[in-house]
Amino acid sequence: MNESQFLDLSDAIFKRIESAIDDHAIDADGLISGNVMELEFADGGKIIINRHTANQELWIAAKSGGYHFSHQAGQWIASRDGAEFFQTLSTAIETASGQPCPF
Repeated sequence: MNESQFLDLSDAIFKRIESAIDDHAIDADGLISGNVMELEFADGGKIIINRHTANQELWIAAKSGGYHFSHQAGQWIASRDGAEFFQTLSTAIETASGQPCPF
């Protein structure tokens, strides 16, 4: 995939995250600045989602750790353990907010 395709795909992912948080009434403030989406929760906890254009990866930083995901066969898969991006993010959001956030 070229850089433009990666940016379009990651823009859609950021929008999907925003929609899921709104749809499930998660108590979190979301801020997008450039390549970074920051979710801040009522207790001050944060989850950072970063799109790393040079490597064409999505990164998640949460209390549970840091994760790097690459696009493989239509999914974003973690290099460390093979986990899927939205499942990992859903778990991190539920841990931070106490509310389920299915995608």
